[in-house]
Amino acid sequence: MSGSIPFYQKHHRHYDRGYRSLEAESKMSQYQSSSRYTAGSSSFAATRSRGLKVSSHSGLEESRLSPSPKKAKPTYLAVDKENQIIGYVVPIFRGSQEFATGLSDTEEARVRDSATYMARRNLFTSGVEMERSELISRKEAMRESAERISLKKRIHEHEEHFKRMNEDSLMHAPEFVIKPRSHTVWEKQCVRLHCTVSGWPDPRVTWYKNNVAIDPLANPGKYKLESRYNVHSLEINRCDFDDTAQYHVSAANCEGEQSAFASIVVKRFKGDFDESLPAPRHGPVLEYGINFQTHIVDKFGVSFGREGETMSLGCTVIIYPSLHRYQPEVQWYRDDVLLSPSKWIHTHWSGDRATLTLTHLNKEDEGLYTLRVTTKSGYETYSAYVFVRDSDAEVEGAPGAPLDVHCLDANKDYIIVTWKQPAVDGGSAILGYFVDRCEVGTTHWIQCNDTPVKFARFPVTGLVEGRSYVFRVRAVNKSGMSHPSRVSEPVAAMDPADRARMRGTSAPWTGQIIVTEEEPAESIVPGRPRELQVTEATKNYVVLSWKPPGEKGLEGVMYYVEKCVSGTDSWQRVNTEIPVKSPRFALFDLAEGKSYSFRVRCCNAAGVGEPSDPTEATTVGDKLDIPSAPGKVVPTRNTDTSVVVSWEASSDAKELVGYYIEGSILGSNVWEPCNNKPVKATRFICHGLMTGEQYVFRVRAVNAAGLSQFSPESEPVEVKAAIASPTPPYGITVLECVRDSMVLAWKQPTFIGGADITGYFVDYREVIDGVPGKWHEANIKAVSERAYRVSDLHENRKYQFQVRAANMAGVGIPSLPSNTFLCEEWTIAVPGPPHDLQIREVRNDSLVLLWKPPVYQGRDPVNGFYIDIKEADAPEEAWRGVNTKATERTYIKIKNLKEGETYVFRVRAQNKAGVGKTSDVTEPIPALTKLGTKEIVVDVDDDGVISLNFECCDITPDSKFVWSKDYAEITDASRLTTETKGNKSKVVFNSPGEEDIGIYSCLVTHTDGASSSYTLSEEELKRLLEISHDHKFPIIPLKSELAVELMEKGRVRFWLQAAQMSANGKVDYVFNDNVLSQGEKYKMNFDKNTGVIEMVMEALTPEDEGTFTFQLKDGKATNQSSLVLIGDVFKQLQKESEFQRKEWFRKQGPHFIEYLGYEVTPECCVVLKCKVGNMKKETSALWYKDGHEIKSDEHLGFTEGVLKLEIAQISKKDAGVYEVVLKDDRGKDTSTLNLTDQGFKDLMNEVFSFIANSSTPLKTSSTDEGIRLYTFVSYYNDLLQVTWHYKDSAIAFSDRIKSGVVGDQLWLQITEPTEKDMGKYAIEFNDGKGGLRRTVELSGQAFDDAFAEFQRLKAAAIAEKNRARVAGGLPDVVTIQEGKALNLTCNISGNPVPEVTWLKNDREITSDEHCILKFESGKFASFTITAVNTSDSGKYSILVKNKYGTESGDFTVSVFIPEEAGGKKK
Repeated sequence: MSGSIPFYQKHHRHYDRGYRSLEAESKMSQYQSSSRYTAGSSSFAATRSRGLKVSSHSGLEESRLSPSPKKAKPTYLAVDKENQIIGYVVPIFRGSQEFATGLSDTEEARVRDSATYMARRNLFTSGVEMERSELISRKEAMRESAERISLKKRIHEHEEHFKRMNEDSLMHAPEFVIKPRSHTVWEKQCVRLHCTVSGWPDPRVTWYKNNVAIDPLANPGKYKLESRYNVHSLEINRCDFDDTAQYHVSAANCEGEQSAFASIVVKRFKGDFDESLPAPRHGPVLEYGINFQTHIVDKFGVSFGREGETMSLGCTVIIYPSLHRYQPEVQWYRDDVLLSPSKWIHTHWSGDRATLTLTHLNKEDEGLYTLRVTTKSGYETYSAYVFVRDSDAEVEGAPGAPLDVHCLDANKDYIIVTWKQPAVDGGSAILGYFVDRCEVGTTHWIQCNDTPVKFARFPVTGLVEGRSYVFRVRAVNKSGMSHPSRVSEPVAAMDPADRARMRGTSAPWTGQIIVTEEEPAESIVPGRPRELQVTEATKNYVVLSWKPPGEKGLEGVMYYVEKCVSGTDSWQRVNTEIPVKSPRFALFDLAEGKSYSFRVRCCNAAGVGEPSDPTEATTVGDKLDIPSAPGKVVPTRNTDTSVVVSWEASSDAKELVGYYIEGSILGSNVWEPCNNKPVKATRFICHGLMTGEQYVFRVRAVNAAGLSQFSPESEPVEVKAAIASPTPPYGITVLECVRDSMVLAWKQPTFIGGADITGYFVDYREVIDGVPGKWHEANIKAVSERAYRVSDLHENRKYQFQVRAANMAGVGIPSLPSNTFLCEEWTIAVPGPPHDLQIREVRNDSLVLLWKPPVYQGRDPVNGFYIDIKEADAPEEAWRGVNTKATERTYIKIKNLKEGETYVFRVRAQNKAGVGKTSDVTEPIPALTKLGTKEIVVDVDDDGVISLNFECCDITPDSKFVWSKDYAEITDASRLTTETKGNKSKVVFNSPGEEDIGIYSCLVTHTDGASSSYTLSEEELKRLLEISHDHKFPIIPLKSELAVELMEKGRVRFWLQAAQMSANGKVDYVFNDNVLSQGEKYKMNFDKNTGVIEMVMEALTPEDEGTFTFQLKDGKATNQSSLVLIGDVFKQLQKESEFQRKEWFRKQGPHFIEYLGYEVTPECCVVLKCKVGNMKKETSALWYKDGHEIKSDEHLGFTEGVLKLEIAQISKKDAGVYEVVLKDDRGKDTSTLNLTDQGFKDLMNEVFSFIANSSTPLKTSSTDEGIRLYTFVSYYNDLLQVTWHYKDSAIAFSDRIKSGVVGDQLWLQITEPTEKDMGKYAIEFNDGKGGLRRTVELSGQAFDDAFAEFQRLKAAAIAEKNRARVAGGLPDVVTIQEGKALNLTCNISGNPVPEVTWLKNDREITSDEHCILKFESGKFASFTITAVNTSDSGKYSILVKNKYGTESGDFTVSVFIPEEAGGKKK
C-alpha cells in the first residue's frame, strides 16, 4: 500500500497532515518512512518474481505483457513518475468481490501460472518448447487485453454513475486561485513565492527552477517548501545571483495538470562583496565512505520567559557513527536569522548537547528558535517558539517597554533612532516616547526630548562628531513610565561619506586600516546634483537624498542645501557654515504645517555649482498614516494549549512593522497579549492557553505612526488538540485457525489521533512461494473489537494481514504486513493464547492486569489462567509465576512490585489437557504512581445516597469516564446511575444490596492510563448502609445536653450546645408539653455560630416545677434534650436562686467579698480578716467582740480591700464572738465569726498544728540526774496538749520520770535510768485532727552513750558537791590601825571535812599567841591577831583541801599608824 493519504481522509478538506500536534507528526513520519520502505521492497519483489504489473484501485500498475498497452484513464488512478499515488477516484466497489480485485478469476489463475512458467523457462533449453510457450503467452496476453478493455468500460460506467449520485465529491482538474507573483529582491534577502490551488482529488504540487524540479534535500537550508490548507509556498533563503531564474509551479491530479510562472531577480548593492562562506557539502562523503545520521532528541519545547530572566534552550544531538574528533556545524537561528555569540547570547556545544543561553531576556529575543546541525552528509533542524512577557512595571498601569531600538540614519550632527511600539499599553493609551542617549564608554544617560513623541522615529541632535552613542527608549502613559528598552547597537556620529571611505577591511598580516579615495582631477566646478527627492518627512524632520553629479574624478565634492517656503522665491541656505559631504541630509526646525521646496548645490575648491532641480512642495508633518485595522480573524484548533490564528492583512498599510495578537477567555473581557514582538505574517500560533477554555482573538497592525484599531473579534474557539487519523495498529497475531478462517488480534495504535477509535479494517493477501499477492478487504464494516475472524480463506495456504484504524478524522494508514501465517486447522488439546492484555491502576507497588480468554479453547473448556512476570531487561529465564493456583477470573491485581522497576507480563490459559500457549508480552511498564493520581472515594451524602467518586486531573476534552464492575463495563442502569461533570465522575447505588458486592473500577480515556478501583465487600456494604441510615434519618449531634445554671441576680439559665446547625435551624422551648414564647419571664437566644441555645428566667416560682425540653430541627435532622426539675432538686435550685438574688442586692452597697475568717501565721499569730468591696471614703468599718467595739490600735489594719485584726498570743481570754460592720448611705453588711466553744477549739487546734509543725526532731541529752529527751517549738502555748509515749504507750509520770517545759523547750527527764528504760520514745502534739508525733530510739549505742555520759556527769556533780570550799566571810582588803585587834571568820564546807591551811605572803603560818588560828565544828575557820602591828601587813590566804578538791580565799591586810595618817591629813 502507498504511504499517500487515502481517499477517505481526503474528504476532510481542512485537514492537513503537516499540521498536527508534535506527537502525531512524529508518529506519522516514523511510520511512513518505514512503511514506504517495506511497501517498496514488497513491490519490487513482486515485480521480480512475476514479471508483470496489474492495475487496480489498490495502486498496482498495468501488465507489461500486454501486446498493446493502453494508458489507463485518469479517472481511475493518478500516478507520478516515481509511481507514487497522487490522487484517487472514490472507490464505490468496497466489498464487491468482482471489482475489489480488479482481475477476473481466470486472470488470477493466469498470473499464478505465469509465475510457474517463469520458473520452468529457466529449466528448459529446447527451442521448440520455448517457441510453444511464447505462442501460448501471446494468445493469453491478447485474451487478457480484451478482458481488460471490457473491465475498464464497466468501471468507467460505474464511475459516471457515482459522479451523478455524489455531486459533492465531483472531481475536477487543478486550478490556481492565487498565482505566484514575480519578485525583485536584494542579495542575501529571503523571498517567498506562494499560491493557492484548488482541485479534487487534492493536487500534487511541484516547484521548478528553470524547468528543473527543486529538491530541498539537495540544498539543505536553501529551499523550504510548505503546503497548508491548499496554500503552497516556496521560500528561498539568503538569495544570491544564482537564484535569478524563472520559477514555475505545477499542480497535477488524476483530472489534469496546471502550471503557473513567476520570476525572481536578485540585485546587489554597488561595491558590496560576497562575505558568505562556501556551502557545506551534502550527501554521502564518498572519499571517506561514511554517511552520517543525525538525530535531535531531548528537545526544548515552546518556552515562556519574562524580561530580565535568563533562559536556556538545549537539545541532545546523536550523530551516528560517532567519530572521536568529528565536530558538526551547530548553528542557532531566530526567525531564520543566524545568531552570533554576544553579551545577550551564549552558545555551547558539549559534544552531544547544544545549548543556547539568553542571558537577559528582552522582547527582542521573542521568536522562532531553530537549531541546525550540519554534517558532511546533510543537516537536521528543530524549532520551537520562545515567548517573552513584559516584566512587572515599577508603577501599576505603566506600559511595556519599547523594543528593537536601532539607528535608521546617522550623520555627523544627528542620528535618527527608530523603534517598535510595545504590545502592552498598561490599560491606557500611550502618550508618547522618550529617547535617551549615552556616549560609549560612559554610563551617563541623557534624555533627548523634553516632550514625548508619538512617532516611532526621532532625530537625536547635539552630538559630538566622531563619537559613538547607544540609545534606549521609554514609553509613557497617564499612569507612569515604562522600563527602558534594550540598548541599541553603538553608532558613530559621522558623515556617511567619511564612513563609506573608511573600509573596515584589515590587511591580515598588519591589522592596518586601508582608506581609498578616487584620484582627483584638475579643479573643475561640479555640475548639478541629480535625482533630488524627499525620502522621509515627519513633523520633526525632513530627509533629502540625491545622487552626485555625473562627472567622474571631481575634486572633493561637497554640498549646500537650500530651502524655500512654497509660494515665494526666497531660497535660504540651510548649512551655511560647513557643507555636507554625503548625498543625504536631514533638516530640522521646520514649521509644522508649512510647505517647503528644497534644492542642492555642489561645491569644491573650484567653486559652487548650479543648483539641482527643486523638489515638489513638501508639507511638514507625519506622512505615514496609522494602518487600518486587520480584517476577519479566524482561529483554528492546534494543540491542547495552542490555537492557530489567521487574519486578513491591513489594507494599504505603509511601512508595516507587523501585527500584535491578543486573546481573551470568552466572557471575561480580559485581554492578554499573545505576542510581544510584532509578526509580519498573517498567521500566528498562540501558545500557553488553558485547555478546554473558549477564547476569542483580535489583531491590530503597527507601523512607525502607531497602532491600528483592533480587528473585529473572532468567533470563539475551544482550546483543544486538532484531531488526526490514528497511527497503525501493530502486533498482529493469530488466536485461532480452522480450515477456511483465521481469528486475528492486534494491539491498539500508540497514537489514536486525539479522537476515539471508531473501528478497524482488516486486509489480507495470499503469499505464494514467498511472493505476496494483492490485498483484499476482509471486512466492509468497521469492527470495534481488536479481534476479527477472517473468513473465506483456503486451507493450507499462507496469508499476510494488515490492519487500519479509523476515527472521526478518517482511516489511518495500514500497519506493516504481519508475519506469514498458514491457514490450517488447529488440533492441539491445550488452549490457544489469551489476548488483548491491558494494564491499569499502575502504582508504586501494584498494578492490575486484564486479558481476554483465548478464542481457541482446545479439547476442553478453559478452567483457569496463569500469569507470568519478569523485569523488562531480564533474560527469558527470569520469567516467574505470579499465581501458583490458576485463577478463573480474567483479571488480577499484582502486588509487591519494586518501586521504579519496569516489568512485562504474559498470560497462559489451561484446560484439562494442560497449559496452553503464552500470550503476547505486554509493553514494558514501570511501577510508578503518576503525579496527581487520585483514588476512588466512597461517599454517603446527606440523603443517605451511597456513591463512588473519581477525580482525574489529566483529563482532556475528549476524555470519558468508563465505570466497570469486576472489570466488565457497567451497562445495566437499574442498579447504578453514572454522573459525570468536568473532571469528576461518580456512580450512585440506586438500591444497595448484596447484588452490588464486587470490585468497581473507573478508567479515563484519552489520558495516560488514569484509573482506580474500589472493593465493595460485605462488611464494607454493611458499614455504608449504617451510615446511609444515619444520613436518611439524621440526628443533630449535641456537644452538651440540656443543663441549668444560676447567673447573677439569681437568674436561672437553661442551655445546651449543638455540634452543628445551619442558619435555617429552629428551636422550640417546651415546659410540661406547653410551648414557651419570648416574654418578660422567658428570654430565648440561639447563637448559630457556636450552636449554644439558651433560655433565661428571672426567678423560679413554685409553678416552675416540672420538665423543661429544647426541641431542635434543622432540615431533616432533629433532636431534643430534657431536664426534670421536681422535688428536692427543684427546691434546692430555687433556694440557691433566692440566695443569689439577695447576694446581688447586698453587693450593690459596701459588702463582704470574703466573710470574716482567720488565719494563723508561721509565728503562730492569729489574724482575723475579711475582704470587702464597693467601698468609698464615707464607708465605715467597725470591729466588735462580744458586742463591744474594738478600738482602733496597732492591731487593726485595712490594706488592698482586706480588713485585719491581729491577735499576737492567743489565749482563752481571746475567745468570743467577733463581728465586722460595713456601713454607708448605700447600705450595711455584717460579717460574724464565732470563736467560742468549738470555734475557739478549732482555732486553737490550727494554732497547735502550727506549733507541732514547728517542732524540731526529738533529741537526747544526759544530766547528772539521768537522761533527758527534748524538742524545741517556735512558740509555746499553755493550752497545747502533748503526750509522751514509751514503746507506743503513754508514759505514766512519777518521781523518776517527769516532763516539763522550759521556755520553748519540751522535755522528758528519766532519773537514774536503767536498761529497762531502753526503747522507742515519742512526743505527740494534739491538734484535734491527727496530731504530729516526733520519735527517737533510745537503745543500743545511743543508750550506752547517754548512760555513760550520765554516769560521768553524776560523778562530776558529786565531786562538785562534796569538794572543799570557802563559802565566804573574807573581805578582799582589810585596813586596820596599829594596835587594834583583827578577827576574821569564814565558812568552810566539804565532805569529808577539809584540811585548813593559812598562808601569809604564800608562806604557811601557824597559830601562836600573836596570831590565833582556829577551825571549829568542821565549818568555821577564824583568823585573829590580838594587836596588829605594821609587820602584820601583807597578803593572806586560806587553803582548804579534801579528796574532792582544793579551794583558796585571799585577802590583804594593811596596818597604818595614826600619826602617819594625821600627818598625811595635814
